[in-house]
Amino acid sequence: MSRTSHPVLRDAAYRLEAVLLYAFYYVVRALPCAAASALGGWIGRTVGPRLGGTRRARRNLTRAFPEKSAAEIDTIIRGMWDNLGRTIAEYPHLEELSRPAPGGRTEFVGAEHVAAARDDGKAGFLISGHLANWEIPGAAVRQHGLELALVYRAPNNPYVARLLLRNRDAATPLHIPKGAEGARMMLRHLKDGGHIGMLVDQKMNDGIPVPFFGRDAMTAPAGAQLALKFGLPMLPVRAERIGGARFRITVLPPLALPNSGDRNADARAVMVHLNALLESWIRERPEQWLWIHRRWPD
Repeated sequence: MSRTSHPVLRDAAYRLEAVLLYAFYYVVRALPCAAASALGGWIGRTVGPRLGGTRRARRNLTRAFPEKSAAEIDTIIRGMWDNLGRTIAEYPHLEELSRPAPGGRTEFVGAEHVAAARDDGKAGFLISGHLANWEIPGAAVRQHGLELALVYRAPNNPYVARLLLRNRDAATPLHIPKGAEGARMMLRHLKDGGHIGMLVDQKMNDGIPVPFFGRDAMTAPAGAQLALKFGLPMLPVRAERIGGARFRITVLPPLALPNSGDRNADARAVMVHLNALLESWIRERPEQWLWIHRRWPD
């Protein structure tokens, strides 16, 4: 709908898309978070498998898991759409969803690593991927006193982008768009001692080829390059949906950064390790990753 090249038609399509999304947003905001999540999951697994992205997901899954049967792949796809529908419906409830258990909906493992990053007087990175509800880690870390600036790719639809950023305020009011201006903002934030949250599992055309599920995937090395240049910690973060609208966030200790003297080789080594870590998490819960991404060149 929004791919038309004519400016007037494109804007009309964007506005219609936004009206539908805003209507859905106000419906799920009025519901308790568990009910909103359940509704989103039902819509996702009912409508999602009929959408064009399913073909890409099936192709990606078949290549990533050649040992799985067609029925197993279909089950993962259905689960992926369920998770995506839940994630979209959970946006108005991020603050509640990120409250720590007991009493809240998110188990938090590795709080000591967050406290160390918060109190060490240094800038740093928290690195994750599009796992479970990928907005929960930033909001959950904030509950533990660490404010992140989140790097994001702005949606093509500017009306949708406004709604997205407004709801991400539960995680942080600090948003860094991808691109040249975003890179300058990132440097300023790091020099001020801030922490940055990044999702590193999307294709970046001008990135570097790094293995991911047995095939090279173009991967953004910027976080690794900056961490190596300034000696900053990089903490991997895992998000898991452990049932309905309940989550587990696991923050790992900082990576041991290589120091071979070749900055480019070291950055690639860091991203090889991070891609392997993400892959291991995805293999455990494949239905909770976004297989509709154009992650690989083909």
